[in-house]
Amino acid sequence: MQREKITFNNQLGEPLAALLESPSEAPRAYALFAHCFTCSKDIAAASRISRALARQGIATLRFDFTGLGNSDGDFSNTNFSSNLQDLISATDFMRESDRAPSVLIGHSLGGAAVLAVAQQLQSVKAVVTIAAPATGSHIEHLFTAEKSKIIDQNEAQVDLAGRQFTIKKQFLDDIEHYNSTDHIAKLGKALLVFHSPVDPQVSINEAAKIYQAAKHPKSFITLDQADHLLSKNSDAEYVASMMVSWLGRYLDLSSQGPAAAHQLEHGEVLVTEADHKFMCNVMTTDHALIGDEPLKVGGQNLGPSPPEYLLGSLGLCTTMTVRMVAERENIPLEDVQVKLSESNEVIKHADGSKSKRTQLHREVFLVGPLDEDQQQRLMTISERCPIHRTLHGEINISTIQGSSLG
Repeated sequence: MQREKITFNNQLGEPLAALLESPSEAPRAYALFAHCFTCSKDIAAASRISRALARQGIATLRFDFTGLGNSDGDFSNTNFSSNLQDLISATDFMRESDRAPSVLIGHSLGGAAVLAVAQQLQSVKAVVTIAAPATGSHIEHLFTAEKSKIIDQNEAQVDLAGRQFTIKKQFLDDIEHYNSTDHIAKLGKALLVFHSPVDPQVSINEAAKIYQAAKHPKSFITLDQADHLLSKNSDAEYVASMMVSWLGRYLDLSSQGPAAAHQLEHGEVLVTEADHKFMCNVMTTDHALIGDEPLKVGGQNLGPSPPEYLLGSLGLCTTMTVRMVAERENIPLEDVQVKLSESNEVIKHADGSKSKRTQLHREVFLVGPLDEDQQQRLMTISERCPIHRTLHGEINISTIQGSSLG
């Protein structure tokens, strides 16, 4: 992974500080990250997500908005409109250096900003919001106590997350223009919304407004138990992993990266490390999944474990086979569910030796107005799915050392 410090100018010619996190190999895509209100590019969520994306082949530029972090300019003279101009300046810089972003990522108010500007950016194919309000005017509630003072005296000191900032009347006047979600309906980009149902800073109702206003393609992923700033590393890793899997549907990620380098054929699976610990990418020609280990054994629990994938494979095959036969034979099956588990037992042999036997337990639930013969037919079929037969047959695994990674 590579890190490059970058400086580019905003529309007033003031230098803005940025950092580009890139994978070691050629990037599969470029993303631009907009941080939360009064934060900086170095906030934990931004840095963790950028690094996680780099590990999965996506280079991400994150920068400090005017007057924040290491960027020049006076914060008190900025507003939501100037944030949008900063995003355009960042996009212009990336495009001019042949790194035009195909993804915009916005955290909190940065999410509202990328929603407001994305329609103008031709290179952008997908937009991702994290804990974001639907509009820029949402942050007006942060200044409720000082609003009258700001209006009367043209400015006032406001405490935001324990820090003092000067907020001018022009800021309040500006955000009043950003109180509609009409622009979200005209986005014209694929949209992914991340939000926690317990976010105390930005209610999940804001995510609902975004999702309801947007047209398809759109997706929503809940960040159960995550806080607003994604302070837990596991939450940031989860966001990045889910983002990459989702982006595969809307970006051409096949021309570069590990899966393309190995030229996977139909039926082949490639597994690569995602964090050089336990989390792995599981790739086919058309899909990207995640595997991990539980927290109790040192993983981050961001995806199913290997045994869970094995059980899932048997469950998938069982469900599909039962459904296929029910459709073909006009059996009125309304729903089928399969619950699986695994246990191990030690077998003692007559010669005193011991061996371990693995037992897979499968419980099939059939729903619908089925008579006894139809139920028996489907239960018999459930034991004839291809994965069941593979596991019951003789399995030989051949292992060779690969000659290269590319």
